Parts: sequence; C-alpha cells; structure tokens
Amino acid sequence: MDVMTAIKGRRSVRSYLPKEVEPEKLKAVLEAARLAPSARNLQNWKFIAVTDKNTIRRLTEACNNQTFVGEAPVFIAACALKDYGNMGCGIPRHIVDVSIAMTHMILEAYEQGLGTCWIGSFQQDKVKEILNIPEEAVVVAVTPLGYPAKETPPRPRKSFEEVVSFESF
Repeated sequence: MDVMTAIKGRRSVRSYLPKEVEPEKLKAVLEAARLAPSARNLQNWKFIAVTDKNTIRRLTEACNNQTFVGEAPVFIAACALKDYGNMGCGIPRHIVDVSIAMTHMILEAYEQGLGTCWIGSFQQDKVKEILNIPEEAVVVAVTPLGYPAKETPPRPRKSFEEVVSFESF
C-alpha cells in the first residue's frame, strides 16, 4: 500500500471486533511512531500500549465513557515527556512532535488492517494516574487499536480550492 492510499482509506473507527491484535502488528504500529521525525531529533515521547482489559475499562471511563474505546483490545497513550519550549514559530514543539508520531501510528495501523480513533476527549489527570505517567509528562492523544467491526464510510472533505492557496492566503 502506498501512503496516499492509506491517507485516503483511513477512517476513525468507533466499533471494534473482539479479536486480539497480533504482537507483530502492534510492534509495527509502535515502531512507526518511534521512527517519526521530531524537533532537534529530541524524540521527546513515550508510547504506552495497554492490553489489560481491566486497565482499558478504567481508561474508557477516563475517556469520558466513550464505550467504543473499551471495545478495542489495545489502548495507546501518546505522551510528551517534557515541555522543551516552542519552535521558532511559537508553537510548542512537544505537542507537534507527538502529533506527528501519532499520525505515523494511525497510518501504519491502517496498513496492518487495524483501526484507530484519535481521541482528545479524555481526562488528563485520570489517564496519567491509571498509567503511572509522571507529572511533568503530558498525554497528547490516545487511541484504541483493533480490528474494525464494520466499514466506516468516508466523511465529506472540503474541496482542494477551499483549503489550499498558492502564494498568499
């Protein structure tokens, strides 16, 4: 599969089969995150993969009871280890870096036949407590990971002309 095929085919999955994810597929997804670029090559991240059903149940509650989170056999938390300040443009580098790594993960998951759903609706303090994440770290995003229970149709996208301009805004 080429990258554009993955970009066009990937969907946010909110229904998962009760089928375990093979260890080699999980490792491939996490390896994609590890290989992502980062500002100054700091690799200022930690990815926590959870397969324990009781822990996933607790994490589902911390994700504001989004029940589909608990359907997946794997939960991944993508964390920035510390705030290394802003890039020259003023944007926090640790948030951007972890977001790039998360994107690598979700595209590799699709390549592996797995589904994900980038989740930003969660209680930071509860996720950190459940996963023993140190206070100086921040959970940037989380995702369930598993086999989709059904095909998710594409959502409408704005036209190219609506989102792209050349030479000026």
